Amino acid sequence: MIVTFLGTGTSQGVPVIACDCEVCTSTNKHDKRLRTSILIQSNDKTIVVDSGPDFRYQMLRANVKHLDAIVFTHEHKDHIAGMDDIRGFNFKQRGPVDVYADTRVQHALRREFSYIFTDKSYPGLPQINLHTIDLTPFNIGSVPFTPIEVMHYKLPVLGFRINDFTYITDAKTVSDVEKEKIYGSKTLVINALQKEMHISHLTLDEAVSFAQDINAKKTYFTHISHRLGKHADIARELPAGIELAYDGLVLEI
Repeated sequence: MIVTFLGTGTSQGVPVIACDCEVCTSTNKHDKRLRTSILIQSNDKTIVVDSGPDFRYQMLRANVKHLDAIVFTHEHKDHIAGMDDIRGFNFKQRGPVDVYADTRVQHALRREFSYIFTDKSYPGLPQINLHTIDLTPFNIGSVPFTPIEVMHYKLPVLGFRINDFTYITDAKTVSDVEKEKIYGSKTLVINALQKEMHISHLTLDEAVSFAQDINAKKTYFTHISHRLGKHADIARELPAGIELAYDGLVLEI
């Protein structure tokens, strides 16, 4: 199974268009981060976790020709805003795309994309099959998902464990009960927003501490703000076995 990081960035902080900091003006491709998302490709399924505002370009950049499903972690715009762009896959595949979300996220999707769910449908609208998920493990084809509830300040967000790979985008705290689902992972992906304290995201130091507690063979940080600093500089600060993820990184899990 192959995981590709479609995006490792975040909307947090000063908009890039108005920022002349050393990260936003860097020529290092590792500092060019689109909104956080991953692509999972197995023998039988192609799945995206979250479709943020950069979804269309991410699919084109990764040369994705087929899409079976989108799985949502939570309803914030930087994770759902691009769902409309599945219509290209609908046209090519001549059918709907499966969408997996909990009931709260489904409510947000119905609000933000009300035209998709109207009784008066018309040709060209995005076509989806909506599946309700909770903390119960589920499969998409041969790909097993174990949901992990983390807290994004006061908002519950879903992370997912897939075999020995765990993916979490927007955590500030994780209960001991949910952490038990993560232990034993060989690869951990966890958010590390910035060095300064933040109310709803792990800081770099907090993410390092979390990673060391889980003790995965390899940990990658994602959901990175430009406030964290340049990729090359931060890489030199990280302990062995912990790296910054970057757009286009490919892992075999």
